[in-house]
Amino acid sequence: MPTPSPFISPLRSDANAGRVALITGGGTGIGRATALELAATGASVVICGRREEPLTSTAREIEGAGGTCLPVLADIREGDQVERVLTTALDRFGGLDVLVNNAGGQFEAPAEEISDKGWRAVERLALDATWSVTRTVATGSMIGRGGGLIVFIGFSPLRGIPGFAHASAARAAVANLASGLALEWSRHGIRSVCVAAGTIATPALSQYGEDAVERWQRTVPLGRLGSPEEVASVIAFLATAGGAYITGTTLVVDGGADAWGLAEEPPRV
Repeated sequence: MPTPSPFISPLRSDANAGRVALITGGGTGIGRATALELAATGASVVICGRREEPLTSTAREIEGAGGTCLPVLADIREGDQVERVLTTALDRFGGLDVLVNNAGGQFEAPAEEISDKGWRAVERLALDATWSVTRTVATGSMIGRGGGLIVFIGFSPLRGIPGFAHASAARAAVANLASGLALEWSRHGIRSVCVAAGTIATPALSQYGEDAVERWQRTVPLGRLGSPEEVASVIAFLATAGGAYITGTTLVVDGGADAWGLAEEPPRV
């Protein structure tokens, strides 16, 4: 299988200078890579998450490279903690220009074995908490400042993924939310975009086992998994002046997986 070349940012180091970005789940995976890329292109970043060590590690790396990062320990499923994240960010930076709704979580299970509790756990974080953060940031900062960018993280293939009915449903909902908000909030100068990521080689992917990861990799026309940095660079580009006319759509970053489909037989009776 082909492997990606070492990642070099395609963006100028000042492409996002002066912007302030909040990334949920910013200590690991795509969120961490996005925080690093936004900081490397000049933005000040706020990262939040439930685990202190990944947040501290990411902030240390950003600041060691000369960037600015504010880590905030928070569970975005709790409304008062969402408010605290915003207040902390505003106290430090005065406003937010970019919100990246990265936080989420899922587990693999046949649809018939997903309990109501399991369904609600996934939806609460990937959809309900995402909406809580989005509304709070929009009303508490972006609308009053006359604009901003909101990014949602979706899934590819877009047509559903076996074993992840709950997560696929939630990510499809945020993709639709992105387009709906773009229509409503354009009058406030707010852009809203969904970035649908395919199978990305994050540390969390290993929890599904080597067989599953190899099977997913075989469904990618480019013949390899994506890197968190490849998704992050698309998000960072959206925040630049070059992305300023992009809103209300879903950008697929998946090596061609959605175009090809799942490339495997459906489950049989």
